[in-house]
Amino acid sequence: MRLLIVEDERRLALSLAKGLTAEGYAVDVVHDGLTGLRRATETPYDLIVLDIMLPGMNGYRICATLRAAGHDVPILMLTAKDGEYDEAEGLDTGADDYLTKPFSYVVLVARVRALLRRRGRHGASPVRTVGPLRVDSAARRVTRDGAEIALTTKEFAVLEQLAERAGEVVSKAQILEHVWDFAYEGDPNIVEVYVSALRRKLGAELIRTVRGAGYRLEAPR
Repeated sequence: MRLLIVEDERRLALSLAKGLTAEGYAVDVVHDGLTGLRRATETPYDLIVLDIMLPGMNGYRICATLRAAGHDVPILMLTAKDGEYDEAEGLDTGADDYLTKPFSYVVLVARVRALLRRRGRHGASPVRTVGPLRVDSAARRVTRDGAEIALTTKEFAVLEQLAERAGEVVSKAQILEHVWDFAYEGDPNIVEVYVSALRRKLGAELIRTVRGAGYRLEAPR
């Protein structure tokens, strides 16, 4: 899943990004409101961590603008303010949750997971089954024929993208967009490395290569 952090405190933003990346998310970071709004409008994020006090445009306006345009992405607001009025204003503009600084990183991760689970209940199921394979995005577990298979965070993220569109072709570019952040400038063939690792662990017959197009996750025939 891909997250956007809009936070002008650079040390905090980069610390959150590092931690959430270690949790298996692809994380993009921007430090001003206008850039945050543009990115949130142009890119399909699974969740946005949004500070209220931002240069260019504050978090209230960003949230209200996204909701007015029909974007239903979960939004977790962060603020150094503390008071019922601020919380009410944030929620009234369309935020899904609210966290006051300073906060525990463990609490933030728990809130992020809760919002993503809630979205899964109202949209696509967080559990996908493809033949003998079961991919649980909420628990971040993969089993084949009931036996759990240990995957790295990036392996799971690549598999998750294939499982979300099981039976369809997913291109390298689409996998890169959702699994690596927008600043990634490395070799796009890194996707092949992770697909090969998944084939070794899950069974080569589950992931088909569609020459010139990408990969398809499908049940073995």
